[in-house]
Amino acid sequence: MKNKVLGLLTVLLTGVLFIAVGVLTAADVPDKFLIQNEGYAADKKGPVEFTHKKHTADHKVACAECHHVFKDGKNVWKEGDAVQKCKECHDPNEKKGNADKLQNAFHKNCKNCHKDLVEAGKSTAAPFKKCNDCHQGAS
Repeated sequence: MKNKVLGLLTVLLTGVLFIAVGVLTAADVPDKFLIQNEGYAADKKGPVEFTHKKHTADHKVACAECHHVFKDGKNVWKEGDAVQKCKECHDPNEKKGNADKLQNAFHKNCKNCHKDLVEAGKSTAAPFKKCNDCHQGAS
């Protein structure tokens, strides 16, 4: 009897531990943040507000659609890996090697994804035509 209670207690505590780790890990990622235009020679359009929940939970966008680490032409980044700031590889002012300029990297990823969704009939609200639909104006 004692072993059954001890086993049950162990299972319950392990479950609580996994839940706590999941909650704490999710808490490290802010739901909303501004993608700032830091480092550009001139910031003409202003920052873009990004919402993780809207993209991951509501629209089922996989983390590796945005986050990446390329090795031999393949994205080897996986959920749980460290996330670098985009400008660590994508320079705001010039293309370096295979890494596009920062603005082009964002536009290819964000704007093109939104455009593809609208053209495929999967969304009518994904903005991609007007700068101010995403950008918050010049800072």
